[in-house]
Amino acid sequence: MKRRTIFQALFGACALFSILLLSGCTTLETRIQERPAAYQALSPSDQALVQQGKIREGMSQDAVYIAWGPPSHRVPGRNRGRTVETWVYDATAAGDYGGPFYYGSRYGHGIGFGMYGGRRGRFGYRHHFYDPFYDPFFYNRANIVRYPERTVSFQNGRAIAFQLLPPPRFY
Repeated sequence: MKRRTIFQALFGACALFSILLLSGCTTLETRIQERPAAYQALSPSDQALVQQGKIREGMSQDAVYIAWGPPSHRVPGRNRGRTVETWVYDATAAGDYGGPFYYGSRYGHGIGFGMYGGRRGRFGYRHHFYDPFYDPFFYNRANIVRYPERTVSFQNGRAIAFQLLPPPRFY
């Protein structure tokens, strides 16, 4: 039990480190320094929203970039006959596998638990197969899921809609 907890903590720490490394670690201050003219052009109420990491409809793309950072994906689309660009921001969540993970040919996942007694051979003895892909520690780890956390759609450089999406549920 102790070993499992140590492996889960180590795996979680490695996952968090790699996510921070890959995300580029942009902060609000670095984004303001990156686009100072756009930040100064905002009204005082919009500057307050950006400082809180919030946006509103009608904000410019620069203001949303400063508030939320660079998007994970930029998706082109159409709305009422006009071109729309949607920014999608991804997040990650970790959760345990729900219930036991059954492993074996009976469940469609490989040959079996390590050694598996197969059919009787030509000379009357059982053929035993070894499954090199079975790892009992792998199936006890938490899985990490990447999901869309929020979206914002722009038309003519202004935000026309945004959504804050719920995280995935683990069963």
